[in-house]
Amino acid sequence: MQFTDAVAVEGKPRRTADGYLVATAKSVRTGIQLYAGSEVGIADKAVVRVYRPAEEVFADASLQSFSHAPVTNDHPAVPVTQDNWKDLAVGEVSTAARKDGEWVHLPLILKDAAAIKAVEDGKRELSAGYTCELDYTPGLTADGQAYDAVQRNIKINHLALVDRARAGSQARIGDGAWGASPTQDATPEKEPLMTLKTVTVDGIPIEVTDQGATVIATLQQRIADAATKAQTTETAHATLVATKDEEIGTLKADLKKTQDSAIKPADLDRMVADRAALVATVNALDSKIIVDGKTDAELRKAAVIAKLGDEMVKDASDAEIAGMFKALAKDAKPADPFRQAMAGGLQPTNDTTLNDAAKAHAEMVGRFNKKAS
Repeated sequence: MQFTDAVAVEGKPRRTADGYLVATAKSVRTGIQLYAGSEVGIADKAVVRVYRPAEEVFADASLQSFSHAPVTNDHPAVPVTQDNWKDLAVGEVSTAARKDGEWVHLPLILKDAAAIKAVEDGKRELSAGYTCELDYTPGLTADGQAYDAVQRNIKINHLALVDRARAGSQARIGDGAWGASPTQDATPEKEPLMTLKTVTVDGIPIEVTDQGATVIATLQQRIADAATKAQTTETAHATLVATKDEEIGTLKADLKKTQDSAIKPADLDRMVADRAALVATVNALDSKIIVDGKTDAELRKAAVIAKLGDEMVKDASDAEIAGMFKALAKDAKPADPFRQAMAGGLQPTNDTTLNDAAKAHAEMVGRFNKKAS
C-alpha cells in the first residue's frame, strides 16, 4: 500500500558553491499515526490507528531505500522510476539515512532552480511517498497504546516538497493519487537561509561559515606539514643510524680478520729460526751469496745457480727450485758461527781506548799465541 507522511525541512538550509540547496529533514517516525479507514482498507472505521514499530522503521532494508531517493516538487501521480525520474526529480537524498530518536534523519540536496526558490519562499514541508505492507492484526504498543494495523517492509519511493499543510484532526486523502496521508502534520517554522560549508575534522563533518572553513583548512594544512616534516626527520635519522651501524659492523669484521691473520709469537719464532737455517745453508753452499734483502725463494735460487748453473733454473718453477735446493742442502754443512770466530785464535786489538785491564788481557793473549806457535 502507498502512503505519504508530511514532515518539515529542518535545520538551516544552505547554498553550495554551485547554487544547490542543502538541507536536512526528519521523516517516517516510529509510533502510531492516524489514517482514514477508506484509505487503508478498513471501510468500517472512520479513523485507523496504524503502528510503525522501531524494528520496521529502522530496518536496514528500509533505511537503505532512502539512499539517493528522488525529491519531487509536490507528489507525482505515479511512483518515480527510471523511466520518469528526469521529468519528476528536483533533487535527492544525498547520503545514507540514519536513526535520530524516533525519526529517520535525511540529508537532502535540491538542484532545480524553481524548487530551490520555492523553499526560499516558504515551501518548507516534505511528504514521504513510500510503500509498505499492512498487517491488520490489532494490538497494544509497549507503552499501552492500542493500534488497528502495523506497517511492515517500509520502502521509500520519493520525498515530495509540498505546501505548508492541511493541519487538523480529520482523516484526509493524500496528495494527488499517491495514497494515504496521516492526519497529524508538523507545522514548520520558516528559517533564514545562510551560506555554510561542511568541513571534516578528525573524521567528523561540521558546518561552518566560509571564514571558519578557511581557518580550519589553514590549521589542517599546518598540522599536515608538521607531520610530514616530523616523518622526514624521523626517516633521515633512521637512515643515518642504519648507515653508522653498517659501518660499525664492517669495522668489527675487518678487525677480526686482521686479528686472525696477525702473526703469532710462535709463528714469528718459527719464521726467524727457518730464516736463520736457510741463510746458514746458503752460506754453506756458497759463502759469496749476498743474503741481505733477498727473499727465501731468491736465496734458494741463488744457491742452486751457484752449484748447478743457470740452465738448471731456466723455466723452472719455485717448487722445482725448492726441490733442487733441498737436494743440495743434504750435503751442506752450515758453519758454526762460534767455531768460525775462534778459528784464528784470540786476536789483540789496537783500540787505544781500552782501559788498563783490557790492555793487560790483550798482552796475555798475545803471549799465549806466541807459545802456541
